[in-house]
Amino acid sequence: MNIDFAFVLVMLTLAAGIIWLVDSLLFRQKRMDRAVQKSIEAPLEPVLVEYARSLFPVLLAVLVFRSFLFEPFKIPSGSMIPTLLVGDFIVVNKFSYGVRLPVLNKKIFSTGEPQRGDVVVFRYPRDPSVNFIKRAVGLPGDTITYRNEQLYVNGEKVEKQSLGRFTSSDIKCTTPARDATQFSEQLGDVKHNILMHSNSGRNGQWVVPAGHYFMMGDNRDRSNDSRMWGFVPEQNLVGRAVGIWLNFDFEKGCADWSRIGNSIN
Repeated sequence: MNIDFAFVLVMLTLAAGIIWLVDSLLFRQKRMDRAVQKSIEAPLEPVLVEYARSLFPVLLAVLVFRSFLFEPFKIPSGSMIPTLLVGDFIVVNKFSYGVRLPVLNKKIFSTGEPQRGDVVVFRYPRDPSVNFIKRAVGLPGDTITYRNEQLYVNGEKVEKQSLGRFTSSDIKCTTPARDATQFSEQLGDVKHNILMHSNSGRNGQWVVPAGHYFMMGDNRDRSNDSRMWGFVPEQNLVGRAVGIWLNFDFEKGCADWSRIGNSIN
């Protein structure tokens, strides 16, 4: 079951704020007056009000930070190997592509657009309750071609250089398929590594419509991306992945502390 944490956080913040406000406007002064009449120095505050007063500033700060500044995410799959590994905990810049209202996801104002090569978190078009992370390959109006394991953008070949076999010794916790080969690729202004396997058969050509983006995983032949389900509308964008703050694969009980603090290119 997918829990909408943003909705839960908004509801908790509203509830705490309303309880605190109602008590301040309607009941607090009455308690103070009764305390004076009974010569009580400090009247006891109801437990619910005490919790609301204490938690509201904290909840509000978390809500603002998470909704408009930065949000943490965990990488659950290997679709972005070798850039991101299973167990990576990443930080996503929420204001890279515009400030949006929490829950409603309505953009208040724009602060930028995805650039080719950005690693982007977005809401899966077929199920917006699920977050995906891929690399922005196609921008609005682009023609994307993927043929015989070669990427073309607007008819131009995206050059890549082989870095040799990618084996389990290259990463600590995740073991890729044995036929994996690592390449260095230049996509726009971003130089990054990709992983490829033999005989993927994922050929096709796509023209990116206005207001949409074409996303692909860096683990090119093991990624569920725009080649399967189409384009990502602008309103589904969440933010740009900027860094790794932890790596721990709970399933394997394995951690790679060397990844902490790494930037995401």
